[in-house]
Amino acid sequence: MSTHDLIVIGAGPAGMATASKAADLGLTVAVLDEQPRAGGQVYRDVDRVAALRGDILGADYTQGATLTAGLHHQAIEHVPGATVWAIEDGFRVSYTRAGRGAQIAADRILLATGALERPMPLPGWTLPGVMTAGAGQILLKQSGVLAKSAALVGCGPLLYLIAAQMVRAGTPPVAMIETQTRSDLIEAARHVGGALRGWPYMLKGLKMLAEITRAKVPRYPGATEIRIEGTDTAEAVSFVHRGRAHRIACRTVFLHHGVVPNTQAARSLGVSHRWHAGQSCFAPRLDVWGQSDVTGVFIAGDGAGIGGAKAAELAGRLAALKVAEESGRLSTDERDRQAAPLRSAHARELAARPFLDRAYPPFAGALAPEDATVICRCEEVTAGDIRGHARLGCLGPNQAKAFSRAGMGPCQGRYCGLTVTSLLAAANGTSHDETGYYRIRPPLKPVTLGELATLEHSAPDTAE
Repeated sequence: MSTHDLIVIGAGPAGMATASKAADLGLTVAVLDEQPRAGGQVYRDVDRVAALRGDILGADYTQGATLTAGLHHQAIEHVPGATVWAIEDGFRVSYTRAGRGAQIAADRILLATGALERPMPLPGWTLPGVMTAGAGQILLKQSGVLAKSAALVGCGPLLYLIAAQMVRAGTPPVAMIETQTRSDLIEAARHVGGALRGWPYMLKGLKMLAEITRAKVPRYPGATEIRIEGTDTAEAVSFVHRGRAHRIACRTVFLHHGVVPNTQAARSLGVSHRWHAGQSCFAPRLDVWGQSDVTGVFIAGDGAGIGGAKAAELAGRLAALKVAEESGRLSTDERDRQAAPLRSAHARELAARPFLDRAYPPFAGALAPEDATVICRCEEVTAGDIRGHARLGCLGPNQAKAFSRAGMGPCQGRYCGLTVTSLLAAANGTSHDETGYYRIRPPLKPVTLGELATLEHSAPDTAE
């Protein structure tokens, strides 16, 4: 079993930046990533795709190639296509690659597992033809597949980015059914100072809105009572806008109302989490270097709290400095000297976040779905089922498993966990922190007996 100074899980902005900086400081680093090529979701497959669709995806996407280049350092072992399913004391990491199991160890570990799109349970969201907006973007980035006759439903900057990319690709959305309200924007105004400090983000947003407007894409902000209609597939989206009922015919529906930290790996290690009211999600408790309350475990990027790609990159470099200092490769004074400009840049990147969080809150109708709406797709558990569990004395998500198997399907609670917590908290009159979240145990991802049988105590050859 090979051993390194640091194992990084995830090759998105945070993971790549951490690995590159740590290697430059003299650490040996292993990067395990589930994707076949580095980049994460934001820079997915950028080395191959930038030349093919860079004009559609934009300059922010193509800049990711500068990070992927950093993985070619001789002190970095990049293992693509590696599905991590257990992290044990030591830190010994078990993963599967190409159908075979392997283990690798390190003195410290950094989780750069990124974010998940917040589930948006609406009536009809389980119909074929309905997917997250991020899934639609993956199709565009990785395969060049464009969705025709698609409606975008939800809110947030990513919705505008995908709409602008669809416009550039020549397949503009048939409509944008948006859930943020005028009141949300008015409330966000108290954070305008931060928005001005983060003016590059605001300028990008205005440019995307201008693209969407020039393409004459219909927009319906403040939409309520949203339903996806269809029998065997999505056929239309119905909703109420300014007191009037609307029905937009479409063949595809992209849902999005924000992203949330992917906390599964961190929770499996016992890292403490708290409810982040501003982002309506759980986030790990970390110090200013990204160090958790579990010795040797660091977290950087959106898995630590939603901040975006640039903030993730800077957080990764800060974490690398702390790891290098703890490993004796860097003095405390030198660590702090190198950290100062990174910390200032990180603060600038996060300055606009409170404004964005308040201006584009999650859709209330999806946070508290109708009783008949399925919220756990794996086990077909409805919102009404969870509320019924609360009436029977169920206090938290782990108890809910015994009542209905919610969270016990293939996704292991990734896509229903926050909804179950919110429903139980509301029904029982408790806080989200009191209600808690699913208890996460290995395997973090499904693993077959065949993969376990081939488990070797050394890493298989990497692709690079």
